[in-house]
Amino acid sequence: MEYLKLNNDLSIPIVGYGVYKIDDHDECVQSVLDAIEVGYRLIDTAQLYVNEEAVGEAIRKSDVPRKELFVITKVWPDNAGYDQAKKSIQDSIQKLGLDYVDCIMIHQPFGDYYGTYRVLEELYEQGVIKSVGVSNFYPYRLIDLIHFNNVVPVINQVEAHVFAQRLDEKEFMDEHNIVMQAWSPLARGQNNLFKHELLTKIGNNYNKTPAQIALKYLVQNKIAIIPKTIRKERMKENIDLFDFNLTDDELAQIKELGTTHRITDHTDLEVAKGIIYREY
Repeated sequence: MEYLKLNNDLSIPIVGYGVYKIDDHDECVQSVLDAIEVGYRLIDTAQLYVNEEAVGEAIRKSDVPRKELFVITKVWPDNAGYDQAKKSIQDSIQKLGLDYVDCIMIHQPFGDYYGTYRVLEELYEQGVIKSVGVSNFYPYRLIDLIHFNNVVPVINQVEAHVFAQRLDEKEFMDEHNIVMQAWSPLARGQNNLFKHELLTKIGNNYNKTPAQIALKYLVQNKIAIIPKTIRKERMKENIDLFDFNLTDDELAQIKELGTTHRITDHTDLEVAKGIIYREY
């Protein structure tokens, strides 16, 4: 496993495990236990996912020491604002049942996220959380948040994959020592990713699948990833990325796949409505 250094001197595994839409409690517990057994050491959840309790239960059941795991959860816009965010974060910590949370993020740049950020800064200063992050913040929102607050986020979690690489945004994050972490790093299988001609061709050079090549491209560009699956064999596949490196020519070929196409465009009015009115 490779690690990325955060701007507060902590480090995170470059490959983590996400639990989005694993709604069933027992299934989520087992999935997280399987992921930890396979070798994952970063677990990503959120208030929206309604599985914080299951994640916490799995971590407590695991034989892996708590200090070796990095746990992320996120505050949804419904809970934005100082008072509401403070209460919801206390609820999240209680549901997780952990002594501390490694990182709490603002999930979406909507609502009174400044009020939410003040709570996160306070909890960080108190040591209740080890770091502060954001999710889905475009550069113009991110620079605004950085400039008018004391704590720089350690991570910005955004949609990124070979079809929406966002390398220009990564350059901006790098300037501020913010790790870019990709959700949906396999693009939810869009554009025939799992049978993509170029990714298949490159994969044949290393006995790897197109999915592994797509993930390796991000990892080799120092983009953290949180692929999600409930199948243990897929968990193994998604983390088996460290016994080969793509050549400069292969990286250049995959870079040509990059477009501005995203599954979720937060500048789209209908997307914003869906998030604000809980239709997301």
